[in-house]
Amino acid sequence: MAEDNREELPSVGDIDKMIHEPARLLIVAHLFVVESADFLFLMRQTGMTFGNLSSHMSRLEAAGYIDVEKEFVGKKPNTKLSLTRSGREAFEGYRQSMRQLFADGAPGNPEESGNHGQRS
Repeated sequence: MAEDNREELPSVGDIDKMIHEPARLLIVAHLFVVESADFLFLMRQTGMTFGNLSSHMSRLEAAGYIDVEKEFVGKKPNTKLSLTRSGREAFEGYRQSMRQLFADGAPGNPEESGNHGQRS
């Protein structure tokens, strides 16, 4: 019988569920690599609808992960989004948790055991 290595893996509780949701992960990942982005740019990049992006944006703002700045450019409204320091730290923590979870040599990694994805 296989050894129980559960304590070596990060707990699911360690994963930030606010970021882990796929749509919010897309938003945060895009904002992580730029200083800021406008709403329409993010909508095009993520493929989300106006309402869907707006809903997830509100949740991320309430969590303190993004800043939302609304202004007018000429007579047109413009919404600019950026990650807060807390948002950047949370995303770094999320990335680290994912790296740890999927690290080479993790228990059950078929590459390490020589199985290369084949069942024993």
